[in-house]
Amino acid sequence: MRKTIVVGGGAAGMFASVFAAQMGDEVICLEQNEKLGKKLYITGKGRCNFTNAGTMEELFDSIMSNSKFMYSAFYGYNNFDVMDFFEQSGVEYKVERGNRVFPESDHAWDVIDALHEKMRRLGVRIRLNTKVLRLHIDNNQCDGVFMEDEGQKEAFLGADRVIVATGGFSYQTTGSTGDGYRFAKEAGLAVTDLYPSLVPMNTREDYVKELQGLSLRNVSLSIYDEQKMLYSDFGEMLFTHFGITGPLVLTASAMVGPIIKKKAVQGYIDLKPALSEEKLDERILRDFEEGRNKQFKNVIGGLYPAKLTPVMIRLSGINPEKKVNEISREERKNLVAVTKRFPMTITGLRDFKEAIITKGGVSVREVNPKTMESKKIKGLYFAGEVLDVDALTGGFNLQVAWSTAYAAALGE
Repeated sequence: MRKTIVVGGGAAGMFASVFAAQMGDEVICLEQNEKLGKKLYITGKGRCNFTNAGTMEELFDSIMSNSKFMYSAFYGYNNFDVMDFFEQSGVEYKVERGNRVFPESDHAWDVIDALHEKMRRLGVRIRLNTKVLRLHIDNNQCDGVFMEDEGQKEAFLGADRVIVATGGFSYQTTGSTGDGYRFAKEAGLAVTDLYPSLVPMNTREDYVKELQGLSLRNVSLSIYDEQKMLYSDFGEMLFTHFGITGPLVLTASAMVGPIIKKKAVQGYIDLKPALSEEKLDERILRDFEEGRNKQFKNVIGGLYPAKLTPVMIRLSGINPEKKVNEISREERKNLVAVTKRFPMTITGLRDFKEAIITKGGVSVREVNPKTMESKKIKGLYFAGEVLDVDALTGGFNLQVAWSTAYAAALGE
């Protein structure tokens, strides 16, 4: 009987353990935390958006790094296979906006419990509070690990193969301490630069921070590096005490994070994307006509949320006490301009402890895409976030975890 050690009891580690055991392997899952699936508990705000019900094309389009590497893994075990797996494991699911798939119960622990129960029934040996210190590699063959148990005693555990599913650097309080990257480097494998991804952004301007707590819906966000547009999309975002966050911002970080990490860039919010500049000007003129003898500060309120109005008055450069019938065409044009291009300087990304996922990881050039086995070290496999594969929000990153874990579990 083949003996498999799985390092890490998160999404990829649990899934790999289940399918390796189904293949007839003797499986030992080593987890340094006090329980399995610690990061899964907080995904999807505790609801666990465990996959996406979109098309295969949408799956590939969601991958920001190395989508071609995922071809075999996605076709080997796709999103509908995942939904079937959990349904057959007793987890009813529902599909929400953007094809996001959640447990019907809205409880992440249903997903974790289903995996844990599968592992138990298949005889997977689970060792909690057990930290793996290093891999044992001899003659380009990984045949076990050195681990530290609860008593802080170092011990060797041998195996025919080792699946590293240690996660990335994101949400480090859940135990994602980057051990898998160290294991790979110590084995002589390349690890690409690491960046926080699906992460909020810092901004420079004080007026942005004044808007802390304000949520905007149906706006568009554009990010520029000088004259070059890096990103533009439509949706929801939120102002914070440090800058901006929300779906639009998290997606932007996945697409252009490495640039923002290195230099400040310019961001613009179109507060009225449904209106052209001409139509917006007509709207403002109507408001001005209705309140022609009123002060500017008492007319502008209908255009923006209350918290945003004082900031927009300042940015427009118009005296708030000025009567609207005295406002010049040039002043009105400036109000239109800042409404369509609310400016801010994006100075960087928040750090890994606020990131949903890690961009970068074990170079996919070092890994067989069909089996997830290292091309250099026989018996050494990688699955999940430890790999240099990252995706957008919406269940896509967990799909990467399931698919790569399945491939590693079956890998010869």
